[in-house]
Amino acid sequence: MSDEAESAVQLAFDGLGPRPRWDGRRTGAGRPAGPRPRVQHRSRPSFPPRCPAHATLRVRHGVASLRTRRFVREFQESLRASCERGDFRVVHYSLQRNHAHLIVEANGASALARGMKSVAARLALAVNRVFERSGPVLDGRYHVRVLRTPREVRNALAYVLLNARRHWAKAHGAPPSLRIDEASSGRWFNGWLDGSRAREGEPADEPEVAEPRTWLVRVGWTRHGLVDPAEVPGWARKG
Repeated sequence: MSDEAESAVQLAFDGLGPRPRWDGRRTGAGRPAGPRPRVQHRSRPSFPPRCPAHATLRVRHGVASLRTRRFVREFQESLRASCERGDFRVVHYSLQRNHAHLIVEANGASALARGMKSVAARLALAVNRVFERSGPVLDGRYHVRVLRTPREVRNALAYVLLNARRHWAKAHGAPPSLRIDEASSGRWFNGWLDGSRAREGEPADEPEVAEPRTWLVRVGWTRHGLVDPAEVPGWARKG
């Protein structure tokens, strides 16, 4: 190639300008976040087998209420067959209109992931079966919070089992009448301050939740007091 031709080629490449560089994510780039962004696909933290966890599953907008009697019964039957997987256990739960709260135990992060995948699949199948629909049910991944202390476990148990009272109080300005939530495992809970309330009307069938094995759920949490069925977690009366 002549010097003149080589010079022309070099000028042509120079005219393209410098190669663009990636300087990281731009502010505001990508899909706008909604009012409640989904749980991101980040790696899960380590999960010590001695600790339980509070897990939450949410359903998509437009799915009928999970608190309908037909769905509650269907979910309980499904959970009864899957609450104990050897290395994973669902020890308590409650169903709210568009989400489910679970207290779970697992023998490590892998067991937790497998167990939650199974519970999520069963919940989704039950939704489509009961409401005669098809398609995706869950709104993103499940959220999980490891409970490491007796106080955290006590607060989580109250929050899960009394969550319906919390939502009612926020909507109506006062807690509802005192009774065990039928869309929860409250009737199997032996840590109520007034134990007789849990025994009233206790069904003869088998529990749909597993017996806890971790010290924190079996005994440890009671250091901070039994759960009063009249509690309203996270709600303060106004006025």
